[in-house]
Amino acid sequence: RADSPLDKRVSTVGKVHPHVEVKITDPETGKMCPIGIMGELCTRGYSVMLGYWENEQGTAAAIDKNGWMHTGDIAVMDEDGYVNIVGRIKDMIVRGGENVYPREIEEYLMANDAIEAVQVTGVPDPRFGEEIVAWVSLKDGAILTEEEVKAFCKDKIAHYKVPRYIRFSEDFPMTVTGKVQKFKMREISIKELGLKEQNTA
Repeated sequence: RADSPLDKRVSTVGKVHPHVEVKITDPETGKMCPIGIMGELCTRGYSVMLGYWENEQGTAAAIDKNGWMHTGDIAVMDEDGYVNIVGRIKDMIVRGGENVYPREIEEYLMANDAIEAVQVTGVPDPRFGEEIVAWVSLKDGAILTEEEVKAFCKDKIAHYKVPRYIRFSEDFPMTVTGKVQKFKMREISIKELGLKEQNTA
């Protein structure tokens, strides 16, 4: 919206449109999250699809009985009603019972002058369930060690969000349309680190 403050226009996806409803819910309980707490972005209204064409199963998974579409996006709403999308549920890492959203770590690491690009994903861990691996691409001529990346994070982000593994790479696995394939990054990391998938039940 043109009347929104500049900082809100560049750092959020804005406010909900007229005649459309939005709520942020806990993905596990379905309960609405308080202002400032991250959860799944759900929306309902005239602009929301009725369902997937000839795909009842997909429709049932995305739209609940009350007409709310569950977007799969992790978002947070501020006290002024502006929404910021911070990641995808499918990318979420659960480390020692703590939910970790890769985008948070990626955005923080991008503040390092030596880093050109970064992608974060989870890998299995026998103690914590999952651990964090950061794939880091450095700028031309830049030098950065694994220890320096971790030191950059220490005491600046929560200790459980500090990547345990750092993998330096010039490029990342991509689709033909240029979308990062995090599942392939996970597969490659598991193989290179000699890890095994953990049984969850």
